[in-house]
Amino acid sequence: MSEPLTPRESSTARRRGLTIIAVAVALVAVGWGGWHWANGRHVESTDNAYVAGNVVQITPQVGGTVVSIGADDTDYVKAGQLLVKLDPSDARVALEQAEAQLAQTVREVRTLYANNATLQAQVSLRKADLARAQADATRMQDDVNRRAPLMASGAVGKEEFQHATAQLAAAKSTVAASQSAVLAAQEQLAASQTQTEGTSIEQHPNVQRASARVREAYLAVQRVQLLAPLDGHVAKRGVQVGQRVQAGAPLMTLVPLNDLWVDANFKESQLKTLRIGQAAEVEADVYGTKVVYHGTVTGLGAGTGAAFALLPAQNATGNWIKVVQRVPVRIALDAKEVAEHPLRVGLSMEVKVDTADQSGKALADTQRTTPVAATTVFDEQFKAADTEVAQIIASNLGRGKPGVAVAARKLGSKTAASPQKHASAPQPAAGTTLAAPVVQ
Repeated sequence: MSEPLTPRESSTARRRGLTIIAVAVALVAVGWGGWHWANGRHVESTDNAYVAGNVVQITPQVGGTVVSIGADDTDYVKAGQLLVKLDPSDARVALEQAEAQLAQTVREVRTLYANNATLQAQVSLRKADLARAQADATRMQDDVNRRAPLMASGAVGKEEFQHATAQLAAAKSTVAASQSAVLAAQEQLAASQTQTEGTSIEQHPNVQRASARVREAYLAVQRVQLLAPLDGHVAKRGVQVGQRVQAGAPLMTLVPLNDLWVDANFKESQLKTLRIGQAAEVEADVYGTKVVYHGTVTGLGAGTGAAFALLPAQNATGNWIKVVQRVPVRIALDAKEVAEHPLRVGLSMEVKVDTADQSGKALADTQRTTPVAATTVFDEQFKAADTEVAQIIASNLGRGKPGVAVAARKLGSKTAASPQKHASAPQPAAGTTLAAPVVQ
């Protein structure tokens, strides 16, 4: 058993322990101070950050009754895939009426052009009649001129001279009537030509108006099928089979999870060192500290969250207490890292921004030259409508087989009148067995 320390040894040991502790604290303080000076003072962090992305509402452009649902919540869909189908019966009837009207209009305009040739022939005929009448009048005038001196000498009787004079008057009347007929025929031709000059049958205003109605009706038929405008996951499906929906009513939401970013709400006192282009490290609560995303500051909000709130604060009224405001800062994420560790809209994040690089700008000053988002899914619909119109015009001009477009659509073949199809047709959502999606 060791002997107890003397008071002097105990005091020495205590001082030694306190010295060691003081040295350790000093080393930690110096180390922390060095780290803060080298790195820590250049880092701004916040845990008030959330994942954001494009939330696309799927809304119909025409009203109708839902007969099929092609995707449900959590489903992944490709751009152009069928999501919802409405009853197309009314739209098809309207299309058939518009097609018939276009066909009739083309034939009526063809009649206008055909009438021009007929009226031109009438003008030529009237001019020929006028020339003949003028020749007859000239001959009659010569007869009168020859008989006038002979009547004075008695070689020609008075009755014969009067008969020749009457024939001359009748010939002159015929010439006047022929001239009026020529003018009338020319006026009729001019009136008819005003309906056709400077344009072709295909470009005639009447045909263009009827064509526009066919395009409108054709697009209405196409729009009963709601297609996905882009790749993404379905969320918030609220539509049901048999439901009557109006144009613009939200049916479901499409979220492209491959194009996400983080909105980090930094305090206003942290904004002085934040610049566009600075590097950021982001951690998601769903993965913890094991997964670190690397991003870039792409923009700072134009105002605080309170300024754009539904009910903005009225700080000029009542008892005022200063509250530190926050400004949203957008941080773009590495698409490859997001693909390896998928995120969801609204997840909580922790953001650290390295503010050592101050070469960037606090506000963006470059104008965007490319669209934020775009889709080409609906371009083919209008092209198909143009093809439909061209087929109807050609068939009624005698340049194509009549009824090709209409017959093809009724048979459900893959013509321009058919909706866009995809390699993998979507399966109907649960509870829609009575209305399986059928591509017409």
